[in-house]
Amino acid sequence: MAGRRNNGVLAVWAEAQRQEQRREEARWRAQAAEQRRWEREQREAQKTAARGEREAQRAYQQSREAEAARRTAELDGRVEELRGLLAAGLARPAFRAQSLLAPRPVPPFEPGRLGEPVPMPDQAHYQVPPPDQAHYQVPPPDQAQARNPGVRQRYEQYVAQARARFEQDWYAAQAAEAERQRRLGEYHGQYLEWVARFRREDEERAARTEDSLRGLRSGEPEAVQEYFSAVLYASAGWPEGFPHRLVAAWEASSRQLVVNWELPGPDVVPATGRVRYVKTDDREAEVARPATERKALYREVLAQSALRVVTELYRADGDGLLASVVLNGFVRGIDPATGREAERFLTTVTVDRAEFAGLTLDRVAAVECFQGLGGVLSARPERLDEVRPDRLPETVGGSVAGQGGEDDPDLFEMDPIEFEELIAELFRLRGFRVMTTARSGDAGVDVVAEDLDPVTGGRIVIQAKRYRSTVSPTAVRDLDSTVRHHGAIKGILVTTAGFGPGSYEYIRNKPLTLVSGPELVELLAEQGLRGRLGERTAGGGVNGSGASRSGENGSGGDGNGGAATGGTAAGSTGATSTVALSWSSRTAGGDPVELDVSAFLCASGRVLDDEHFVFFNNPQDPDGAVRLHATRSVPGEPVRRAELTLDTARLAPAVDEVVVAVSTEEEEPPALPLGYVHGLALTGAFGPEVSGPARWEAGTGGVPETAMVVGSFQRRGGVWQFAPSGTPVPGGLAGLAVRWGVAVE
Repeated sequence: MAGRRNNGVLAVWAEAQRQEQRREEARWRAQAAEQRRWEREQREAQKTAARGEREAQRAYQQSREAEAARRTAELDGRVEELRGLLAAGLARPAFRAQSLLAPRPVPPFEPGRLGEPVPMPDQAHYQVPPPDQAHYQVPPPDQAQARNPGVRQRYEQYVAQARARFEQDWYAAQAAEAERQRRLGEYHGQYLEWVARFRREDEERAARTEDSLRGLRSGEPEAVQEYFSAVLYASAGWPEGFPHRLVAAWEASSRQLVVNWELPGPDVVPATGRVRYVKTDDREAEVARPATERKALYREVLAQSALRVVTELYRADGDGLLASVVLNGFVRGIDPATGREAERFLTTVTVDRAEFAGLTLDRVAAVECFQGLGGVLSARPERLDEVRPDRLPETVGGSVAGQGGEDDPDLFEMDPIEFEELIAELFRLRGFRVMTTARSGDAGVDVVAEDLDPVTGGRIVIQAKRYRSTVSPTAVRDLDSTVRHHGAIKGILVTTAGFGPGSYEYIRNKPLTLVSGPELVELLAEQGLRGRLGERTAGGGVNGSGASRSGENGSGGDGNGGAATGGTAAGSTGATSTVALSWSSRTAGGDPVELDVSAFLCASGRVLDDEHFVFFNNPQDPDGAVRLHATRSVPGEPVRRAELTLDTARLAPAVDEVVVAVSTEEEEPPALPLGYVHGLALTGAFGPEVSGPARWEAGTGGVPETAMVVGSFQRRGGVWQFAPSGTPVPGGLAGLAVRWGVAVE
């Protein structure tokens, strides 16, 4: 989904509200965990004391039964909380725009240990008792001096030594107290500076909020989108574990708000129905909740969630801006058709304001009410069976709150430190504790993230690279070394470009993750952050981006940054040659076929370097001499046509051959042998400096290999000629890369 992300002042305010809610939930969970720990310790103590004591044993068993009853009560409470979703929402006060103008409370000054004065020494503790017979084994003082003059002398020495110790400790305490007060004053001064800045920023926020509210009252689409997105982001009182992600778009002409709202997955309904204590085994046994009950309750959760969201939107609409609301509920789950995680829509409904106003929501049955409004609910939501949304935000004219668009910052042009801060914010929003190292000089690490999970968590090192061409496998190997050096559990390499097959082969079975440019933009969109790859072209493509797969950027313009069919690249001399490859869209058995087209810019039989290997993740060489563009004839169908354009005037001087090859798609091994591909043909349109056949058909029948060289541009005595080949190469795309010297680990 594409458009502009909602990261304005209202979204910032809403996110602050959500952060505070999460902190409250964390405190509640910590208290509950501490209570459970104390109860476990009590039970263990009772169990220890009960050995050999019948009454104590009975008391222990009763405590275990009580614990099982408590856990059952918690499960019942969770179910009641789910059944009361809509009622809880109705009981909360409606969101009001004026609440956005309330000043944020200033956190109080907390000096910590600096606020504790240094204790002064007590002189009484330094008193020396007078000499006595028991201590000195002499008569009382009035007689001791006469009988033994040395006793009085020793006593006075002890008194002098004690006085000296007291004075030393007193002066040291005075100095420590003076230092404490100095540091406290310095710290308080910093706090006052921070308060002044905090209030200044809050005043600026209030001023910007006033502007947004004026735009809201006048019906400006951006302000309307931002306001209602903030309403939902700030929505409180949902059960623990419910997500708060959305995408919204506003159509001013029809006064319709279109929202995609994330729902909890089926596991939000407890799989356990009750817990019972088994005396014979001294254990707690969980009794499963019936599947029919879980399914019915999950459907109710979905319906109530939809009604509650629509309710919050209309109740927050004090100016009557909304004429209707389209709400699509989705979950993140595995698409059975692809095996990949995707958004699965389970509910959709379009609700007119007048119709919704006529409902008495505190008396309705949620599922029946939702369906009575014309809503569609998945027949098998527990299996993530999808419904077709009424309307999606990206189909609405204008912008989309929550996503990215043309006025988003260009990641290629972003300041390096700002780019690293953006990556840090991305992982912070994904639930990690994050710090950047851009100013600390920590070689090899740009961002350090910490997964706080007590079982699976640990340190994660992240590198961020603003590249325009394929990241070298050397960078991936360096990341692996950095992970080991820092004792991290995982390493992540994020780039604005892409990676070659050698990089993906190297990370296999290693704790490394590669995030390409298009994947980065999608991850940013999921967290409400902004970013794009290069400039938008008239056809809707992006110049300068690293494509994730050939042909996946659409076929209207050159989504991979290459020239359109028959066109001339910017800066070209007009001598561009084109080799177009086409093949059957399906095998003889009817299965879809996906081919990857690649090119190797070589000198003396070897590629110049990894950046001169052109393929789906690197659609052009650094000089722009060779460009790859692939198209789909039908949306959703595999790529069945690809073009390579060659501008000989832009080739690096050392290049004497450009090898063109194809390989079968390898994402789901084993790769399909080329013998199953039908109709592979090449059509040439050559400039005045290049000669070659107008058409050539490749013989793929019976070929067991998964890659083939279809031909090459060869320079002989300053003249370029394209020579067809048809030579099979084992090993697919990786085999091709090895054959021409691309680094593959």
